[in-house]
Amino acid sequence: MRLLLVEDDDRVAAALSAVLARHGFDVVHARSGEEALRRLLPDDGARPFGVVLLDLGLPDTDGFEVCSRIRRLTATTPVIMVTARADVRSRVHGLNLGADDYVVKPYDTAELLARIHAVSRRTATATAAPAAPAGTGGSGGGDGEPAGASPGRLLLGPLVIEADTRRVTVRGEPVTLTRKEFDLLALLAQRPGVVFRREQIISEVWRTSWEGTGRTLEVHVASLRSKLRLPALIETVRGVGYRLTAPAD
Repeated sequence: MRLLLVEDDDRVAAALSAVLARHGFDVVHARSGEEALRRLLPDDGARPFGVVLLDLGLPDTDGFEVCSRIRRLTATTPVIMVTARADVRSRVHGLNLGADDYVVKPYDTAELLARIHAVSRRTATATAAPAAPAGTGGSGGGDGEPAGASPGRLLLGPLVIEADTRRVTVRGEPVTLTRKEFDLLALLAQRPGVVFRREQIISEVWRTSWEGTGRTLEVHVASLRSKLRLPALIETVRGVGYRLTAPAD
């Protein structure tokens, strides 16, 4: 796998690159945010990057801004933030910008490797089978697709979700979502009216049971409500989780 390491400390980068190389990674080192963004531009002669390891303390541009710009370049390349910033607010902000994972320094190398492989597997699965599988909803009834749905496409009143292209429109107007926002919406849309437990959503969308992800879930729900301009679409079921209600046309 080709991996982009964005780290301004050459000693840290050299040590980590050596470890990653021993585990089969082709590591490209970028020392600044601007260099990282240049490396990510399409190049016919190079394989695309499988993962980006992004430090936040860069000399030219804050890592959060770099992550946001990476997401404008590519919606699918996994980004793992690797930083000494351990506060929950920074974690939530990073994940909300589109990062796939957040690792705090100092970290165990084996854990970092496991996280790299985990985000890579999720991306490969989403690419190979973009349509959400049936039968992953929470407890409750409803085992048919929403009215008007077809494989890879969900129609819910004015809302259209296209799983294969990860495209969302409301009344014909495109809505730009982050990776996790789309994954969350697609999960809830599998079973409109069915309550998904918070723990289930975190497990399905973030592939973790980390307790700090609960706040991240709330942030993503609030962001979806704002972007879709359908405030009643995602209903909070107090003490349980969330469910999607089919909006009126």
